[in-house]
Amino acid sequence: MPLHQRLACARHLEAWPRVGFVEAEIPQLADVSARLQACTGFRLQPVAGLVTPRVFMEHLADDVFLATQYMRHHSRPFYTPEPDVIHELCGHVALLTDPRYAQINRLFGEATRRADDPRVEALIRAYWFGLEFGLVREAGVPKAFGAGLLSSIGELGRVAAGDVQLRPFVIDEVARTSFDTTHYQDTLFVADSEDELLGALERWLTG
Repeated sequence: MPLHQRLACARHLEAWPRVGFVEAEIPQLADVSARLQACTGFRLQPVAGLVTPRVFMEHLADDVFLATQYMRHHSRPFYTPEPDVIHELCGHVALLTDPRYAQINRLFGEATRRADDPRVEALIRAYWFGLEFGLVREAGVPKAFGAGLLSSIGELGRVAAGDVQLRPFVIDEVARTSFDTTHYQDTLFVADSEDELLGALERWLTG
């Protein structure tokens, strides 16, 4: 939470209270899902383990966010190569209460259903560097927009320390850039604002 106050984007901080988290309680996915659905129509559907990126994104078209329920291993608290319940709740859920963010997720789902395999790869990269690890500038300072950043103390710390290369968020370049899920990201993309990042994704997904 202290890192979020310093490094999270304004849209995330504004959305966070809507989820109704209580600091001393472990939230139940069903309760969180009900609050989320009341805000934007999205609901959490628990899954037992990883699903393919295509399956995950296709469900977004139906306002369904496939959410894991397990916890990262205690030996690696600062980063997990697989999405866990901390990633889902601290990273994705608050922003999914925001109508425009929710709509971008729907567009990813709809685009995935229309896409062949090469196009799906581009969609996965855009989602990764936009909604998972995207950054936006606020008063000239890079702030975390992506869920992968918001749910990783290690990743946030690297951004704060300047230990990651930042490149301008140019959607065509983003969609061509490969990534590795097994370790901290060495390169991230930063947009000049939240509206710029979401607008670039929306135009690309609907164009």
